[in-house]
Amino acid sequence: MADIIQIRRDTSANWTSANPVMAQGELGIETNTNKVKAGDGSTAWSSLTYLIDVGSYLTATSTTTMTNKTLSAGVLAGVTTTASGDMELDPATRTVVVKGGGSDEGSIKLNCSANSHGQTITAQPHSENVTNTMILPKGASSTLVSKVSVDTLTNKTLQGYAEITNALGNATGAKTVDLTLGNSVTATTTGATTWTFSNPAASDELSAFSIKLVNGGSATQTWPASVDWPAATAPTLTTSGTDVLVFTTCDGGTTWYGFVAGLALA
Repeated sequence: MADIIQIRRDTSANWTSANPVMAQGELGIETNTNKVKAGDGSTAWSSLTYLIDVGSYLTATSTTTMTNKTLSAGVLAGVTTTASGDMELDPATRTVVVKGGGSDEGSIKLNCSANSHGQTITAQPHSENVTNTMILPKGASSTLVSKVSVDTLTNKTLQGYAEITNALGNATGAKTVDLTLGNSVTATTTGATTWTFSNPAASDELSAFSIKLVNGGSATQTWPASVDWPAATAPTLTTSGTDVLVFTTCDGGTTWYGFVAGLALA
């Protein structure tokens, strides 16, 4: 018959009442709770921590539901989901914070369905000293507009609208007015210039810009063939001085209407 090895055992009440000091490595079990303690040769029972607590054990591969547990500096690895498939967060402050560090600002990256590319939401750099709140737009599902995208806006009112200055510097040779870079163009003529207008709004939408041209009459200005001048004649510009010209189109740049806003301005 096989030998039976038994460890020291009693009820939790009796252990607490006797409060013995167990030898180093000696085990004691509470028969009514299945909790286990290990002695160290000097500490009384009541001051020892439990070696094995009640109930189930956690292993690296087990699937376990834990209740009322606190993770200190915990790391979530892999996919974390709920029974519905969504990951739900319920912080007490209703705020999820992604910390920055080193030279990196806090960011959230949203991938496409194929996870082959994504878009990142990133905080302003520390040097900007910015603390603010962005509220998402209300209404139907839509797409956010950026300051560098080409978008069609419907039923929008622009308040405090200001022109975006597109400074071209010295104008000579081939020069392009790119409307995505601004609608208030400034340039100084330093030689014969051939102009090109690019990236107007789509057909049936109005695009317009102005050119503040210094010394425009000092060299030949060749305007796009699509420009329709009054009386089909381009203006004679000031040799030494400032002229302002305005161009508009409503057919995607097929035809530009050119006008003089002012010649030989101070």
